[in-house]
Amino acid sequence: MSVPTYLLVDGENIDATLGMSVLGRRPEPEERPRWDRVLAYCDELSSAGTAEGEGNEARALFFLNATSGHMPMSFIQALLAMDYRPVPLAGSGSNDEKVVDIGIQRTLEALAERVEAGQDAHVLLGSHDGDYIPHIERLLQAGATVGILCFREFLNAQLAALEGEGLTVYDLESDVKAFTIPLPRVCIIPLEDFDPLAFL
Repeated sequence: MSVPTYLLVDGENIDATLGMSVLGRRPEPEERPRWDRVLAYCDELSSAGTAEGEGNEARALFFLNATSGHMPMSFIQALLAMDYRPVPLAGSGSNDEKVVDIGIQRTLEALAERVEAGQDAHVLLGSHDGDYIPHIERLLQAGATVGILCFREFLNAQLAALEGEGLTVYDLESDVKAFTIPLPRVCIIPLEDFDPLAFL
């Protein structure tokens, strides 16, 4: 029996990190992640290690802050067309309330409860945010397979430290291939991967 895979996307966090940390400005449409590629990558991970025809497609949840009462309908329609399930959440309107974070935290808690009850799960989270650390730790301790999709150099350091506990980190650009154009990133290059011709 194959293990269900869940992809939870913190769209606000990915977009803010891309804009503020990677580009230093608002991303142009061609600079944004191709969410269909992200889901296809997660589907590949879901199928890895299973017999042909047994792999499940990832269940993809894309969390959105809809506290303003407005939903970006064209984006939501695009997500639906790519087999994502949009989760537009509305909070109280307080500036301190992290609506998307709370929604994802509750979902991670629900998944952890399932795993603790004996169900297997492969959980993939698209975010850089340290607010999810206790939830990721709980999932790992319960025996879930957990991965983070992010820009590795901007991942919360405490979250990155969970690699020693079994967390797998997937880089959105180099591993997932979520972008159609190269991003202006300066990343640490493992010596075995260094290609001097790329710099000449």
